[in-house]
Amino acid sequence: MRVLAALSGGVDSAVAAARAVDAGHDVVGVHMALSRSRDQFRTGSRGCCSIEDAGDARRAADVLGIPYYVWDLSEKFEDTVVADFVAEYEAGRTPNPCVRCNEHIKFATLLDKAVALGFDAVATGHYARIGPSDDGTRSLFRAADAAKDQSYVLAVMGPERLARSLFPLGDVVSKEETRREAAARGLSVSAKPDSYDICFVADGDTQGFLRSRLGSQPGEIVDESGAVLGTHDGAYAYTVGQRRGLAIGRPAPDGKPRYVLSVEPVNNRVVVGSAADLAVDVVLADRAVWFAPPADSFDCSLQVRAHGAAVPARADLLPDGSVSVAVDGALRGVAPGQSAVLYDGTRVLGQATVTAAVRSSLGAVGAAR
Repeated sequence: MRVLAALSGGVDSAVAAARAVDAGHDVVGVHMALSRSRDQFRTGSRGCCSIEDAGDARRAADVLGIPYYVWDLSEKFEDTVVADFVAEYEAGRTPNPCVRCNEHIKFATLLDKAVALGFDAVATGHYARIGPSDDGTRSLFRAADAAKDQSYVLAVMGPERLARSLFPLGDVVSKEETRREAAARGLSVSAKPDSYDICFVADGDTQGFLRSRLGSQPGEIVDESGAVLGTHDGAYAYTVGQRRGLAIGRPAPDGKPRYVLSVEPVNNRVVVGSAADLAVDVVLADRAVWFAPPADSFDCSLQVRAHGAAVPARADLLPDGSVSVAVDGALRGVAPGQSAVLYDGTRVLGQATVTAAVRSSLGAVGAAR
């Protein structure tokens, strides 16, 4: 097959490309320039897409003996991933930019361009597995290394794009194995730190980034009764479950910490309460993407955070195409905008975007109002 290998400049994508070459594919490397104003060097282990990263990607391609190109996708990245990130926070929701990047950039723009150029598939350094399910269809599964599993952020890609994707690192049992393999292959990125957090917020200051885009929008922090406890500089800077940074002078009656229960963008208010008030047992989600047509009601497990645990659940499809997922027990701090991924064991069944989290006996918690 003709395979386009996405080279970020990190160790994972380099080893994935090397494995694609070993498999006998005709491989071409491409680095996606996603930042409009790229720094010369990456900032520690935060961020990506620096000129340093592009250079590391080129050196990896040279070692592997494959052609190498840089594609400028910065405008598309800004108009989709970054714009969505800002708009979602402004609307009182909590987006996952890695999910949106996979949806709009890596497995949409990049893959579509690759297919138009005659490539059969795109290979990336994601930790996830592709294999046949019981019904014979090609499905997405968790990686062998549970600690590095990225099936959660890949679930949005759907079956058509999965059919043109390769994840050569899916069977790797640990990140150290990847680094040892890179060193053995003579790849200089073998000891390069992982990137993490939000790549386009290189200093890690998400609130500062949002403030630079949305400006100061002072408002009130209130409890569930509506009593004013403090003020904020922008409700967009808060998310359900947040504890730090509330700056509330008045302690709770029981002396325990307060947490963000909901964000009300219309009123520009942040509602806070106790940890117990965060507990929910039903998650409502829409914009579902399925890897196979689901039954109207089915048992599954639900994961709502990239590094969170999956919990036993039962999903029901609603007439409007959305899904209601009742969990066995309770979840805490589920925010609108998060990705809800449903699994059958290690197999990904589908993904949807959280619209509200509900305590079945008390009503909605955490819905953007």
